[in-house]
Amino acid sequence: MSEIIIAIILGCIEGLTEFLPVSSTGHLILAGHMLNFTGQKASTFEVVIQLGSILAISVLYRKKLVSILFNLNVKKNPGKLNIIHIFLGIIPACIVGLLLHDFIKEYLFSPKTVVYGLILGAILIIFAEKRKTKVTATSLDEVSYKQALSIGLFQCLAVYPGFSRAGSTISGGLLSGVSHKASAEFSFIIALPIMIAASGLDLIQSAHFLTKADLPLFATGFVTAFVVAMIGVVTFLKILEKVKLTPFALYRIILAVFFMWVIL
Repeated sequence: MSEIIIAIILGCIEGLTEFLPVSSTGHLILAGHMLNFTGQKASTFEVVIQLGSILAISVLYRKKLVSILFNLNVKKNPGKLNIIHIFLGIIPACIVGLLLHDFIKEYLFSPKTVVYGLILGAILIIFAEKRKTKVTATSLDEVSYKQALSIGLFQCLAVYPGFSRAGSTISGGLLSGVSHKASAEFSFIIALPIMIAASGLDLIQSAHFLTKADLPLFATGFVTAFVVAMIGVVTFLKILEKVKLTPFALYRIILAVFFMWVIL
């Protein structure tokens, strides 16, 4: 199979799964294993296509992001989503990620750990969906500081490959009284600084592995991830309002069982 075809396949997987509660990292590790696309080059490629997904969210939520950046006078607009919400949503995962970065990269990026993460994340999603919590925030501007911090703490679970950033943060939102849509959108927004920081660090550390010959591969994956992520996020929000999270949890369990049978 040509590298361009592999780039399109993995770009589609990244764009479709990055902001869904199914673990994009887990899918990429498992798909890379099946496509025999592994090693340092593959790891660097995954970082690049993640940046494509980040760009998609930046475009889709550009107005809200601009509003957050210019709403620095929190006292003047206390009822709107602001930089403090974002800070509370990202700082716990930043601390955990920095402390455990090397350990995670060395010991947890394997098909076996991903399978465990898929199952554990599915259990959390089902628990969050089934537990009846009174909804107090139905939009982004109604999310409180306490709820933002709660979601940020749940995002720490996403450092484990296969657990899913979207799955952990949306579950955290539901358990703290935030609606499905608001939880998902807050998850998208706080993912940006986390992903930019993590991807930037990985890219700097692996930049010496890049060559001009790899440009078509990386460009194809980047563009594919961007386009698919744009479509995937909009579609996911529509589906989420109708079917909630349980079908995604069941999919994770089925996927985990499949890969336990095929790979492990």
